Amino acid sequence: MTHAQQGRGALNPYAGMRQVPSFTLTSTDIQDGEPLPAELYAAYAGGSNRSPQLSWSDFPAETKSFAVTCFDPDAPTGSGFWHWSVANIPLAVTELAAGAGAPAGEPGSELLPAGALTMPNEMREPAFTGAAPPEHTGVHHYWFVVHALNVEHIDVDANATPAVMGFTMRDAVIARAIIVATGEFGQAA
Repeated sequence: MTHAQQGRGALNPYAGMRQVPSFTLTSTDIQDGEPLPAELYAAYAGGSNRSPQLSWSDFPAETKSFAVTCFDPDAPTGSGFWHWSVANIPLAVTELAAGAGAPAGEPGSELLPAGALTMPNEMREPAFTGAAPPEHTGVHHYWFVVHALNVEHIDVDANATPAVMGFTMRDAVIARAIIVATGEFGQAA
């Protein structure tokens, strides 16, 4: 059983949600239970603020679109930390290239498919923001999740938070694919 399949007890952000089947998620950048590469850390933490490459398969036949999220439940905030949230990824898209989470207009942003909507992360930027665990906060777990939805798109405001996106799509999620990578203060330096 993988780290993601076991869950993290109280820190598993999906433990209290309706349970759905899983499907396959792979990456050339991250592995379940393994440390994040330096490139996926924030620039001020020694990284490149680059989103990972993600590929998915074996999702339910009823799938009509996807959403991708990255969440750190271990952030010392009382509410975790959303690093990335993308809605309305078309059914025909089963991969996001490394760097697809770049801010609009920057190199890499063109790697997101037409119609996809990136919600503002905790830094209030509609982009991926890299890991930057504060000193003395131990190991953080970064939940990269592809959500299979039974609708072609969700109607969510472009300025909404990732939590609102999650609430909006909750009844449409029919499966989840998860990789949980780890990170610690100073790991990218």
